[in-house]
Order: sequence, then C-alpha cells, then structure tokens
Amino acid sequence: MKYLTVMVGAALLAACSPQQQDKEKETAVDAEVTYPVTYRGNVSDTYFGTVVSDPYRWLEDDRSPETEAWVEAQNEVTFEYLEKIPYRDDIRERLTELWNYEKISAPFTEGEYTYFYKNDGLQNQYVVYRTDAEGNTEVFLDPNTFSEDGTTSLASLSFSKDGSLAAYAISEGGSDWRKIIVIDAETKEQLESELDDVKFSGISWYGNEGFYYSSYDKPEGSELSAKTDQHKLYYHKLGTPQSEDEVVFGGTEAQKHRYVSGSVTEDDRYLLISAAVSTSGNKLFLKDLSEPGSAMVTILDHTDSDTYLLDNQDSTLYLVTNLDAPNKRVVTVDASNPQPANWQDFIAETENVLSPSTSAGYIFAEYMVDAIAQVQQYGYDGELIRTVELPGVGSVGGFRGDRDDEEVYYTFTNYNTPSTIYEFDPESGDSVVYEKSQADFNSDNYESKQVFYTSKDGTKVPMIITHKKGLELDGTNPTMLYGYGGFNVSLTPSFSVANAVWLELGGVYAVPNLRGGGEYGKDWHIQGTQFNKQNVFDDFIAAGEYLIQENYTSSNKLAVRGGSNGGLLVGAVMTQRPDLMQVALPAVGVLDMLRYHTFTSGAGWAYDYGTAEDSPEMFEYLYGYSPVHNVEQGVRYPATLITTGDHDDRVVPAHSFKFAAELQANDNGPYPQLIRIETNAGHGAGTPVSKTIEQWADIHSFTLYNMGISALSELE
Repeated sequence: MKYLTVMVGAALLAACSPQQQDKEKETAVDAEVTYPVTYRGNVSDTYFGTVVSDPYRWLEDDRSPETEAWVEAQNEVTFEYLEKIPYRDDIRERLTELWNYEKISAPFTEGEYTYFYKNDGLQNQYVVYRTDAEGNTEVFLDPNTFSEDGTTSLASLSFSKDGSLAAYAISEGGSDWRKIIVIDAETKEQLESELDDVKFSGISWYGNEGFYYSSYDKPEGSELSAKTDQHKLYYHKLGTPQSEDEVVFGGTEAQKHRYVSGSVTEDDRYLLISAAVSTSGNKLFLKDLSEPGSAMVTILDHTDSDTYLLDNQDSTLYLVTNLDAPNKRVVTVDASNPQPANWQDFIAETENVLSPSTSAGYIFAEYMVDAIAQVQQYGYDGELIRTVELPGVGSVGGFRGDRDDEEVYYTFTNYNTPSTIYEFDPESGDSVVYEKSQADFNSDNYESKQVFYTSKDGTKVPMIITHKKGLELDGTNPTMLYGYGGFNVSLTPSFSVANAVWLELGGVYAVPNLRGGGEYGKDWHIQGTQFNKQNVFDDFIAAGEYLIQENYTSSNKLAVRGGSNGGLLVGAVMTQRPDLMQVALPAVGVLDMLRYHTFTSGAGWAYDYGTAEDSPEMFEYLYGYSPVHNVEQGVRYPATLITTGDHDDRVVPAHSFKFAAELQANDNGPYPQLIRIETNAGHGAGTPVSKTIEQWADIHSFTLYNMGISALSELE
C-alpha cells in the first residue's frame, strides 16, 4: 500500500516507507489505497512487569486539533475509496426506497389522549402524535424540529400519573448525556428550565409533584471520554431549580455505585432503588412513599443476582430474579419484610429463560426457547390462563401496559418478516392485526432455518440462517455473519431494512446465539465472560466454518459483523483467524482491552471482561486477545471497514481510532484497512435515518466490492 502524509502538525509526523501491494492475491479494488501516516508516540504502560507500548495514546484526546485533523484525513481516504464503488448509489437508492414506508408504534393511553409514534418513511426521527376522544389527531412532539440536521433525538418520554404533565429527554449528537424538559401535556408549553447533564437515567414520576432521575457529576476533562464512576439518584420537585434537587441515593462513599436507578410503583406507594457496580448484578432497596420520612428498607444487600420489581398489589411485591434461578423466576413477598428468606415462588424457574411483563391486570411470561418466543398469560392469583397463540416462529415485543387497559398490544417479527403490531384481547385470547407493515418486501420469497453446530469444545450452538428460497449451496453466496456474545444480551429474530436489502441482493444472513449472551440464562452468559471469553470467539469461528463446510459460502465470500461488544468479537476473530473471512466490519467496538475501563462508564463492564489491573493472569488473558494489541506485521488481514461515531461516549471512538492506526501501520496485504467516522453521531441510538441509510449503503457496497463483485448483475 502507498501512504499519504497528512499535515496534522510537525510534531505528529513520522516517516514511513511505502509497502508494495501483494500482486499474487486478487482484490476487487483497482486503485491502491493511500493511508494517512499516523504519528507513533513513545507512551507505554507496565502491567505486572510487562511493558506494553501505546503509540497511539494521543488519539484518546477527542478534543485535540490533532485528533480532529486525523479524523478528517481518514474520512477523506475512506470516502474517496467508497465513491469508486460503481453500485454504491444503486444500493443507497434501494435502501432509501425500502426504508420509505409509514411506520407506526402500538398506541398507549395517557390521561385523555391516546399517543403513538409515527415515521412517514424517511423522517430522521419518529414523531409523537396523539388522538383525543373525538378522534382528532395532532402532533405532540416532533424531534425533527429539535435540530437542523436531525441529530438531536428524543431519548425518552414519561407522563405523570394522570397524564397532565410530561417530561422528555433529548440526546444531542448521539451522546449518552441528556437534557430533560418538562411540559404541560395539554398546552405543550415548557414549564421550567431544562435539567442538564443527565446520563443513564429513567424518568419516574411521583404523582404530579416531581420525578426521580439519575446522573453522574460532570467529569473533569472531556465529557465524551472522561471516566464517570458514582451514579446518583435525584428527586426533582417541579418548580424548583435543578441545583436544589435532592440526592436520594448515591451521595456517600458507602452508597457509591456505577449504575443507580429509581422507579415508582403504578399506585405511587413505593420507590424501588436498584444499585449496581457492573452491568450484571444489583442491590435492591425499598422506600414506602405513603409514610412520610419512612426509612429505606434493604431487599438485597449484595450483587449476586439481577432482581427487579415487576409489579405490586397493595403491599405484595412481585419480583423478577435470577437468584438461585439462572433462568429467572417471579417471586412474591410482602413489603413489610421483603428479604429473600420470605420469598415465595409465583412463577417457578423452568428450563427456558423468562422475561415477564404486565398489562390489563395480567402477567405475561415470555420464554425464549432456543431464542424463539413463547408467551403464557397468568392471573395475579398465579393461575395459568393460557399459552398465547403467536402468529409464527420469531420474536415478540410489548405485552406491557397499565392495569386498567382493556387491550394489550404486541409486535411480532423475524429475520424475513417485517414487524407487525397485533391487538390482543386478554379475556378471549384472540389476536388481530392492528397495524401491518407497509414495507415493500415480499417475505414469501425468503426462508429462515435454525441449525445447531458444534463449537471448538463440543458445545452445541444455535444459529438462524436466512436467505432466498431455492438458494443453491455452491459455496459462492455472499454471506454476512453477525454476532454479539456478551452482557447477557439475547439475539432473537428481528427484521431490518438493511438486512432485507442484503437478502434481496442474494446474500445470506446468519446469526449464531453465542455464549456470553442470555439465550440460555445466566450459565450461558457466564460461559462467555472473563477467562471464558475465548469461548465466544471460538463459537463465532465455528459458525463461520459451519457456513463454509455446508457450502452456504466460502472464505472469500464471508463477511463478519458486530457492534459494541460485537465489535470486540469481530476484532478478536479477524486477528485470530484472518483467513476465515474476506471482509471484517467492526462497529463502535471495544478494541483496547487494557484501557477500556478508564473511559466513561467502562469500568462497569468488568463483570464480563475483567480488567488488566485485576491480576497477572487476567492481564495476560486480555492482552492475548485485545484486538489493538494483536495486529501483527506481515499478516494479510481481511478487507476491513471500521465504523464509529465521533460523539460515542459509550464506547469511545479512541478504540476504533487505535485499531485502524495499527491495521494501517502493519498492512501487508491487498485489502483496504479503512475507518468510517460518522461526525456528530454516537453509539447508534437516535442516529438520523439519512445517516443510517448512508452508512448501510457504504457497508453493503464495501462488503460486496471486496468479495470481488464488480456489478450487482453478478448476483442475479
């Protein structure tokens, strides 16, 4: 490859000899890529006697002019490359066309109005509408007016108990930092000054008097990357300035936790407070709001389980927990003595993972059976009323609402079926279509199949493979292998326009349920954490090998993709097995495993990863797979398109910056090593539709182009 020196300041330049493109291996790209030269500093850290260099530490400073210049230079190279792909515009046009259909959410009632979200098709953000008793519909909130470029989004919306007041949070540029705005729901007029610097927070109203929310103290240095450590729960009383908000929990060293949240029960009687030091496990506390000055009661004083309130009936609490039940159960207990010794099973643990919800005076127990949804309906007396008949094999969402709702709404989807909203009668058990998807996609032309393959250690792992009917298994099909494998997150079948276009183009879409996820409960999660993390990578590698062995594809037609923790997955697998795939697509990835915990709230991920300071053994383990530290000179890495956002304060973009710099500095193969940095964008949530379409057009075209496809007609 040739290199182009970018003038980002004399102190940041270093000489670099050109590397010649390997002519023996074919590539779809006709032109050579010229990378910016990235200055290599002499920063290093010592871990238990081992010195580890960190030459691109300067890229962690997201506010420096040098980093800004580097971002501009990288984007210039990347977009120059992407613009040469002949069918990039065609893919963008099809994405735009397929995206352009009306999308409506399930309705919900607040006060005298019925509310719903709607997007006309290509609006950057969903609009909140409401309908009155006479059937008159109007716009309630239009986030598309929040900013000119559509990058300010509506992050959450919460109504007071009688629906007369509303508080909503906005995110600017994709940041996790929020502002909360309180309005009169009838007039839509703002009632007081906005609340600033709110992060990782719900909005839970207490009557019409005020609400609970959570945040950190504003960090020193960059708010996008500086460490945030002590989360606090606040109570905001309407009509008072934010500076007078009461710290309810988290204001002392004894109450120091990274994640704190508070929620008020539907009857306004209890406040439940959850406190956690990591993304798994929480303490749980209770305060009786009906008794002024009541003491806070401890339900759980340890973080050995994930436990939360499902609902209450008077003083009876219904708790969901995986304490002594890895697949979760529902227990009941009286609020006067709510400790585990007094818990009684209400819905006992089964062999399948439970995710319950409530609506219309019933409890709906959703189970994952090999990542496929099943739902059972219970009364509050514990009686099983029925197994809900679902429209097909896939995923459901919803079954949530207030106690006095008469109808229940849920959505159904899978990888080849656009999301459809159903109205469920909780008395008869009948479901009828409430809103059918208007997507211009013929599901009848596609099929999904679940298979079970064997990982390296003999573990059976499920995977759903979706493609056009009649697909010829000749090893030539472009295939996208997507994975996550962490944080107890379950990948269940769902439809996306981006994946639909991939399927239309003749691609295969495969999603394995890797260890580290939650598809088979806590045990499955633990098998993919800390010293077991390699299991996740092995599961993903085995999935790719299965697709090749069964002739769905071949290594030169296989792409691997994942985001966030899934970006780590892709980074680790492409550095361990670069021969397995042709294209690697790590998105907003956790890629520097020795320093991830020093940014924003990253220390809370240690439950899954461990940290380099824990022990010599943990350091060696992390060092052994950390993508940034395992790029080697002379290795032919697959064509790589790293994607991130410059406002990502969840997984800071420095991870992606460093990985790109290492790949480019060590590049010895014919394939491009590029990074696409979305400006004024964060970890993903709230990204404008226009930016999303552009990004997917680039991902799909880059992938196909580097699979040797010079024209889309070759896929017909």
